[in-house]
Amino acid sequence: MYANLSASAKGSLCMIGGTFLLTTQDGITKWLTTDYHAGEILFYRGIGTFLPILVLVWYGGGWRTLRSGNLPGSLVRGGFALATSLFVVLSFVQLPLADALALIFISPILLTALSVPLLRESVGWRRWSAVLVGFFGVLFMVQPGEGGWQYFLAFPLIAACLSAGRDIVTRHLRTADTSLSMLFYSMLISLLGGAVTLPFGTHFPSLGEWALFLIAGVLNSLAHLLSIQALLMAPAATVAPFRYLSLVWAAFIGYLVWGDVPDSLKIVGAVLVVGAGLYILHRETRPSRRPRPTG
Repeated sequence: MYANLSASAKGSLCMIGGTFLLTTQDGITKWLTTDYHAGEILFYRGIGTFLPILVLVWYGGGWRTLRSGNLPGSLVRGGFALATSLFVVLSFVQLPLADALALIFISPILLTALSVPLLRESVGWRRWSAVLVGFFGVLFMVQPGEGGWQYFLAFPLIAACLSAGRDIVTRHLRTADTSLSMLFYSMLISLLGGAVTLPFGTHFPSLGEWALFLIAGVLNSLAHLLSIQALLMAPAATVAPFRYLSLVWAAFIGYLVWGDVPDSLKIVGAVLVVGAGLYILHRETRPSRRPRPTG
């Protein structure tokens, strides 16, 4: 069945799978922010990210699979990935998981808007409408205007801008690099970036914490691999809205772990987000209509 789907449908399914893995990893990361600063998390978690990479390199043809056809572009993407991860972790320190992600996931709106002038991708009115519905769902969940502006709200907004920039670079690299090579350079730069911060304060993890860091790293690696593959297979405006689904999963994790209970507006927002994502999935997986032969 999967083999019969269009490239856009396959990309959409990859993004959905990557979204759930990444949000689960985000929950583990937020748990670890209680005892570890952002740099430590990037470093210790970064060690775990290389476990899936090594397995894929081993079975995928050796180290030549990591060769980049555009090394400067891969390094730029890695810089965006490092900065995005840093501000995401800082967001988790200050905000509930679902609230932080709700602000971070303005990035699909930015990506959809930027994909037209920068990537020259075509965005139909139906997809624009679904994206906007998802955006209004985010507003329902965030409920802007309550409590006034607080400085740490800038962290997830900066992360959203950096995430959109990273995805734009990913689309530019789709003909030069594989998803595995892009993942490798991004994770390597994140690991090194985290290592630079260790002299400013280091806590050696316990055995249980090592397990959490390694699990988070593996999930992070697999999630980004799926997300990269999604952007290589389908237009950015098609797959980006499925990241909204992580808001629903984040609310569920927040309730189970921290007892966060969403109010009625957040529930309405979640319904809008899921509905928009499912509508786009329906549009991408339905058989293409071909004109009937005449004469």
